Amino acid sequence: MASTATNSLVLSVLATAALTAQRAVAIGGTVPSGAATSLGIAMTGGAIGDYVPVVVSGTAVATAGAAIAAGAAVEVGTTGKVVTKSAGITIGRALAAAAADGDQVEILLIGN
Repeated sequence: MASTATNSLVLSVLATAALTAQRAVAIGGTVPSGAATSLGIAMTGGAIGDYVPVVVSGTAVATAGAAIAAGAAVEVGTTGKVVTKSAGITIGRALAAAAADGDQVEILLIGN
């Protein structure tokens, strides 16, 4: 998906676990559990001890964990990918559709 993500706020977060680009990051610099809260979406990957830029406000490109409809609320899925909200905490809204696991999708982040 081509994207022109608009990042309003990007924070440098110290990675306390290996982080992957375009996946959710927890406030402590780890990968959040499925359905949990998220600080934002990593712009790049990083190893433990690296500072990773994390989009916390605005829009971000995230990796989908399954198909997602445009306009759907999303939550954290496994390994920090985003999935259609079922029972977890809403972290954003899909601005476009994702056809399958691994697709990139632009999301409007929602503070949680």
